[in-house]
Amino acid sequence: MKIIVVLFIASIVTFNNAKPIDDSSQAQILKYENENIGINNFKFAYETSDGVSRQEEGELKNEGSEDEALVVRGSVTWTSPEGEVFTLNFVADENGYRATGDHLPQPPVV
Repeated sequence: MKIIVVLFIASIVTFNNAKPIDDSSQAQILKYENENIGINNFKFAYETSDGVSRQEEGELKNEGSEDEALVVRGSVTWTSPEGEVFTLNFVADENGYRATGDHLPQPPVV
C-alpha cells in the first residue's frame, strides 16, 4: 500500500513539473512598436509574455540605381519548453539571407 501511495504522489509531482512554462495561445503583448520611418524604411519590435521578442528594421539602399537592394536586419528570441533561451540574429540583403545564433550548427573551417 505504501508503494502505491508513493507512486501516486510521484506521478502527481511529475505531471505538475511537465507543464509548459507558459501557454503561447494565452500570451499577452507586453511591448509593441511600429515605425514607418519613410517610404523606403521600416522598424518594428514586440515582446510577449511567453518570452518571445522580435525586432526588425529595413531600408532600401541605392534606390533607383542598378544596385538597388532591400536590407533587413533583426533578431528573434524565444524560450524552449525546457526553459532554454534562444536568440536568432539575421541579415537579408543583396548577398542573401544570413542567420547567426549560438544554437545553430557552424560550418566546418576550411
